[in-house]
Amino acid sequence: MNNTTHFAFFDEGSKKEIRRTTLKAVAIPGYQVPFASREMPIARGWGTGGLQLTLSLIGKEDTLKVIDQGADESVNAVSIKKLVQQTTGVEVTDHTEAASLIQSRHRIPEVPLTEEQILVLQVPTPEPLRDVEASEYVTKRLHAEEEYSGAWLLLFEQIMKYGKTATGADHPVYVNGRYVMAPSPIPRFDNPKMHISKALTLLGAGREKKIYAVPPYTDVTSLAFEDYPFAVETFAGHACHLCGATDVFLDELVDEATGIAYYQCNDTSYCIDRLNSQEQVEVEHHHA
Repeated sequence: MNNTTHFAFFDEGSKKEIRRTTLKAVAIPGYQVPFASREMPIARGWGTGGLQLTLSLIGKEDTLKVIDQGADESVNAVSIKKLVQQTTGVEVTDHTEAASLIQSRHRIPEVPLTEEQILVLQVPTPEPLRDVEASEYVTKRLHAEEEYSGAWLLLFEQIMKYGKTATGADHPVYVNGRYVMAPSPIPRFDNPKMHISKALTLLGAGREKKIYAVPPYTDVTSLAFEDYPFAVETFAGHACHLCGATDVFLDELVDEATGIAYYQCNDTSYCIDRLNSQEQVEVEHHHA
């Protein structure tokens, strides 16, 4: 890295502005704070909001992990990892436990996070009321008045049409008993992980120029009616065909040769670590 290159790509003024916005977001859980989203060397909609948060917060002692829909090796994850590493020189890892800063698209890792970690989620659409109200001015007023009947109406329409809530991802949540928040397009399976999480969760939307946050140990409740309680995706009767896990989010895959469906851990590093630990146990048992 030459001396004219800014650490973590941004100049110090840009990083300070994003940090100030982040502090306000942490102080008001679930509230969308506008910020001056910068131009990035990746297209808007491909994680610029999350990347700006990562670049403004990362330090020389940090260890970075980047995942895209559970995978560490996807094009999006590898590209972001490469940009951050080339402009900071920090270590990168695939192991959730070893990372101090985790940037993710569409998933929260299966391994519970700790107080020493920060989770950054990429967000395409931060406004949970956008499907019922196109005006930004109106949605800001609705949040101020705590008027969330539009969000409840969307869930009610799903129940009337499908007999249950049908949000495949991005199911809205109440944060700290005040703001309704879009949790990024994570599956419903991951919503409960945000509740009283030990880690700080930051959400960045570069295209929409918004940053919001869930501080550690914050109450996060998924929107649901009393007679139609919130439920996560179920994989009862199925297990990962590689590591045998049953209590994680699984992907359904189909063998092209046989046409037979099978299941596999969506979180690839979790699956690999579980396999390695099983192999270690077998080796120790063999030696014993």
